[in-house]
Amino acid sequence: MRILLVGADGAIGSAVEAELGKKHEIIRAGRSRGDVRIDISSEASISRVFEETLRLDAVIAAAGELHFGPLMDMTSAQLAFSINSKLLGQVNLARFAAKYLADGGSVTLVSGIIGEQPVAGGAIAALVNRAIEGFVLGASVNMPRGIRVNAVSPGIVTETKEKYAPLFDGFEPVPARRVAVAYARSVEGAQTGQVYRVF
Repeated sequence: MRILLVGADGAIGSAVEAELGKKHEIIRAGRSRGDVRIDISSEASISRVFEETLRLDAVIAAAGELHFGPLMDMTSAQLAFSINSKLLGQVNLARFAAKYLADGGSVTLVSGIIGEQPVAGGAIAALVNRAIEGFVLGASVNMPRGIRVNAVSPGIVTETKEKYAPLFDGFEPVPARRVAVAYARSVEGAQTGQVYRVF
């Protein structure tokens, strides 16, 4: 398969590339590095990548930024930033993928543990992660030409635990390699409308 991997430079993206790159061609995509440049908060950027990348069999998202902070201090700009990046960015990836992917292709998005196990300062993250999972469920019965759509919901990964401490104190980290296996299951399997939880 020919797979577009958005967020290839991150801890999860790197593990996904190592897992799926054994058998498939990976096109690495990122905002500042990769085979192609993409800003998922920009619909024009997403459209350009699909138009220029030619045939694709799968799209993987391992990217999307979120604001963390006290609910009562949250600004509309911080809310919009998170929604435009992680939520709408992935929704738009799926929308464009539905137009450009080969028949029977797949889209795999990323949500996260905070959608069901919230943390202090994580209200926006909970909102966005739950919304992504709801989108996957609804989109799975609307995707054309046999295209499948799933999400992977990871816990805090071992490789980034220090970066996000102390937000995830009390959470047992999971190796990014385990998260990558869930992505492989989504891409190489037959299911649609699923959320693969890795925590």
